[in-house]
Amino acid sequence: MPTKIQNQISRKENFCTIALGFLFLFMLSSCSAVGPDYKQPPATLGSDWLQIDAPTLTNELPADPKWWHAAFLDPDLDQLIEEALQQNLTVRSAGLRVLQAQQQLAIAIGNQYPQQQQVTGSASRQKESGITFNNYDLGFNVSWEIDFWGRFRRQIESASAELDASVASYDGAVVALISQIAENYILFRSYADRLKVAKYNIELQVASLNIAKAKFNAGEVSKLDVDQAESLLNNTKASVYSLEISLQQAKNALAVLLGTPPQGFNYLFKKQNGIPDVNPTIALGIPQNLIRQRPDIRFSERQLAAQSARIGFAVSELYPHFAIGGSIGTSAFNTNDLFKSDSQTWSLAGIFEWNIFNYGRLKSNVRLQDALFQQLLVDYMDIILQAQGDVENSIIAYLKTHEQLAAYQLAAEASQRAVNASKIQYLQGEIPFNTLLTNLGSNVQQQDLVAATKGNTAINLVQVYRALGGGWQIRQDRDPVDLLPPAIKKEMRERTSAWQGILK
Repeated sequence: MPTKIQNQISRKENFCTIALGFLFLFMLSSCSAVGPDYKQPPATLGSDWLQIDAPTLTNELPADPKWWHAAFLDPDLDQLIEEALQQNLTVRSAGLRVLQAQQQLAIAIGNQYPQQQQVTGSASRQKESGITFNNYDLGFNVSWEIDFWGRFRRQIESASAELDASVASYDGAVVALISQIAENYILFRSYADRLKVAKYNIELQVASLNIAKAKFNAGEVSKLDVDQAESLLNNTKASVYSLEISLQQAKNALAVLLGTPPQGFNYLFKKQNGIPDVNPTIALGIPQNLIRQRPDIRFSERQLAAQSARIGFAVSELYPHFAIGGSIGTSAFNTNDLFKSDSQTWSLAGIFEWNIFNYGRLKSNVRLQDALFQQLLVDYMDIILQAQGDVENSIIAYLKTHEQLAAYQLAAEASQRAVNASKIQYLQGEIPFNTLLTNLGSNVQQQDLVAATKGNTAINLVQVYRALGGGWQIRQDRDPVDLLPPAIKKEMRERTSAWQGILK
């Protein structure tokens, strides 16, 4: 009886010893982390945009995150962007990188807890001097490094910032995709309109050639008029082939952006929509909004935060590491005795490790990580300046091409009137054929400039919204992983059961 009571007391003491050890470990782990604590650096931003006094600009934020819908009111463009967001392979890849970063963060969080947790067991049979011995062991081992200097907490901090950076990278891919779809769609419509212009002018030039031939046959003019008319006509026909090349290339670019082969992308050819008109009013917000709106700025800032945490991790390597480990189990020569109190075993150990002879290398690593941080800080400041320059450049390009378009439209109208008048005057013999040819050639150029400039104006408006970082807001704070196609999630779940409950 006394032996039984002593065993119970001993087991309680063992349990208390192990419990106190892990409590001590937890208390040590709550110490402050070494290294710098990250603070978002201040940014140099202008108070307002240079052209904000223009009547078509406002510093209000866009009311609709789908800026392309508000800017162009083109159902075909809306449809293309919706399809691209579902099918584009670059955006899918960016979403999968977010998933990877999430798992890296989960691994870093797991490192806070006992790094080694093992259930072990063995059974052996040995014969010696004619005697057979059996031995059975069953135990549980645990080892936990104390996060005394915040080593693991800095890893979590870094992994969390990297996750934020991966989300910003996803948003950047969305912004780029939307603007590329809009630009290539506008190019497609612009080339289509320019083709119409060229074909219309070919009709005018064929009519003028017929007039020159008739007058030549009647002996009223020389063969020179006919040759000049044919030269102008064939030059205009040659421009058609160049435009058809560009039209098909824009179509192919749209197909790739939609994640489909060019061969299966034909429906735009069947529609006769022209270049979309632009909404004259642009909501720019203020320069300070760029910090939150531009994905590349957010990506750079989160990379900076991650690197700051890596400095702390490097500093922690200069200090000693402490760990506690223990095991509890049972060992017996007979399975019937395996769970008896006399068969119990346990151990508790403290571990101390300090790389005192590697200080030069470890300090060099601290300096390396700090230099990387300083470089990323400079890059962050540069990206902010570049972003402001991007916006200002796109604004002035849009405003001036808009004014340029108005001037070209007036010139094209005058050119068409000149063609109409000179055709009549040539028939009446009032002017030489050179005057008619000059007006016909000018008309081709003027109408082509109108179509091209209208397309450029719309593309420059796209560039304004891209420079502002517009478009990614459509995910409405949803995790990019949630936006992965169901087929991809299903494929990953089928490949490994580890995704069950995570990818839904």
